[in-house]
Amino acid sequence: MLNKFIKRGHRKVPKSDANEAAYAGHRNSGSNVTVNHASRTTVASSVANAQQQAGGVGAGGGGAPTPAAIAAAIPGSSGVVEFLPYFKDVPSSDRQTLFIRKLKICCLQFDFSDTLKMIREKETKRQTLIELVEFIQSGSGKINEACQEELIKMVSVNIFRCLPPASHENTGSENIDPEEEEPYLEPSWTHLQLVYELLLRYIVSSDTDTKIAKRYIDHSFVLKILDLFESEDPREREYLKTILHRIYGKFMVHRPFIRKAINNIFYRFIFETERHSGISELLEILGSIINGFALPMKEEHKLFLVRALIPLHKPKSISMYHQQLTYCITQFVEKDYKLADTVIRGLLKYWPLTNCQKEVLFLGELEEVLEATQSSEFQRCTGPLFRQIGRCLNSSHFQVAERALFLWNNDHIVGLIAQNRRAVLPIIFEALERNIQGHWNQAVHGLSGNVRKMFLEMDSELFEECQRQYQEKEDQAEGLEEQRELTWRRLEEMAGIEVEELEVDEDVDDGVNDDESDGDGDGDVDMVN
Repeated sequence: MLNKFIKRGHRKVPKSDANEAAYAGHRNSGSNVTVNHASRTTVASSVANAQQQAGGVGAGGGGAPTPAAIAAAIPGSSGVVEFLPYFKDVPSSDRQTLFIRKLKICCLQFDFSDTLKMIREKETKRQTLIELVEFIQSGSGKINEACQEELIKMVSVNIFRCLPPASHENTGSENIDPEEEEPYLEPSWTHLQLVYELLLRYIVSSDTDTKIAKRYIDHSFVLKILDLFESEDPREREYLKTILHRIYGKFMVHRPFIRKAINNIFYRFIFETERHSGISELLEILGSIINGFALPMKEEHKLFLVRALIPLHKPKSISMYHQQLTYCITQFVEKDYKLADTVIRGLLKYWPLTNCQKEVLFLGELEEVLEATQSSEFQRCTGPLFRQIGRCLNSSHFQVAERALFLWNNDHIVGLIAQNRRAVLPIIFEALERNIQGHWNQAVHGLSGNVRKMFLEMDSELFEECQRQYQEKEDQAEGLEEQRELTWRRLEEMAGIEVEELEVDEDVDDGVNDDESDGDGDGDVDMVN
C-alpha cells in the first residue's frame, strides 16, 4: 500500500495541474511559497502527504503548515516546492533555521530578459527577500555565525556578477558625451535592490558582531564591491556608495585597504581608460573620509591629494564628477591651509587650453579654493595664478571671461588681492584695458570696467603707475609696428627695383636672341642642305 502511495505521489501530472495546485496551496496556507524551477511534478502529492503526516490542515483547511510539515515536504532532492512560514508563525528557537532556509531560496537565479518567464517564482523570491529585510531590521534577535555566513553567500551569489558591456563598448564610439547617454537600468533590480537593502541592514545593525562579520566581509568581498561601481545603473551605484561607506565606518581594520583600492581605481581611470561610471560616488565617500582626517595630516593623505585627486582634473569627462572632486579638494585646504599653494599650482598644471566649458569649471573650483586660502599661501602663487587669470579675462569665449571677472565679486578674494595689489595689478592691467577697448561682449566690457574702477579706488597711485607703464608699452609697440612697416616698404621698393632691372635685362636678351636667330636662318638651311 505504501509503495503504491509513493508511486502515485511521483506520478507525472500536467504542468497546468501542478501550477494550479501550487497556487492553491500558497493561497490557503498564508505562508511564503517558492518553486524550485528544476521540477514541478510532485507539487500536489508531496504537500498533501506532508500535511496529513504532520496532522496539519486537511483538504479544506486554511492553517499554516508546521515545521514538521515543512521538513516532510523536503525529501532532500532539488525538485520540490517549499512551503515556508513567516517568522512570526514559528517559535523563536526555530527562526535561525528558517532564516537559513529562506536564504537558500533566495540563491535561485532567474532570467529577467523575459518578463513573462517564471513570474510566480520571481515574485516568491522577492517576497522572501522582503521578509528577510524586515527580520534583520526588526532586531528581533542576534543571528548566529552560521546565519551570517549563509547571508553573505546569498548576497554574493546575487550581486557579484558579470556586468553588461558599457554603452560605448556596444556602439564602438569613444566620442559619446557621458552626460547625454541614457542610463542603463538593471532588469533584475526588483531583486537586487532588496539584496542590497538586506546587506546594508546587516552591516548597520547593532546586533552584528564586527569580529565575526569581518571573517565574511573581508578584503576579497570589499574588492568585489568596488568592482561593481562600474555598473551603469545609478540606483545600484547609490546603494554601493552607502554600503561601502558603512563598511569603512564599522570595520576599522579595512580602512587603509579601502583607501588604497580606491586609489588604484583612480590611477587606472586617469592614466589608462578614462572610463568609469562610479568616480563621482567614490569621491563622495572620500569627501566624508577626508572630513574625518585627524590633524596633523598624515603624509599618506597628502600623497593621495597630489597623486590621485589633482590628476583627476585631467580626464575629459571631469564634468561628471567635478562637484564631488571640488568638495574633496577644498576639504584638504580647509584641513591644512598650507596645501593651498600645492592645490592651486596643481590646477594650473592641468588647466585646459581648448576646452572652454572645462575652463569655466576650473574657475569655479579656483574660487572655492581661494576662499579657503590664507594670505601667506596666496603670496606664494600670485604670479602664475594671475597670469592664467589674465589669459582667461581676454578669452574670446564670453563665459570664460565673465567667470574670471566674477572672482572680484568674492569679498575674501578681493581682500587677498588688495593685500597683494602691487603684485596682482601689473599682471592683469593690460588684460583689463584690452577688454575695455575691444572685447566683443558687452557684459565682459562692463565687468572689466567695474574691476578697473575697483583697482583705481583701491590704490590710485599704483593704478596711475600701471597705466603709465601700459601706455609706454603701447607707444613702444606702435613705434615697433611703424618701424616694421617702414622696413617692409623698403624691402618692397628694393624688390620692385630688382624686378624692373630683371625685366629690362630679359628684354635685352630677347632682342639679341631674335637678331641671332635671323642671322642664322640661312646657315641652318645650308647645314641641312
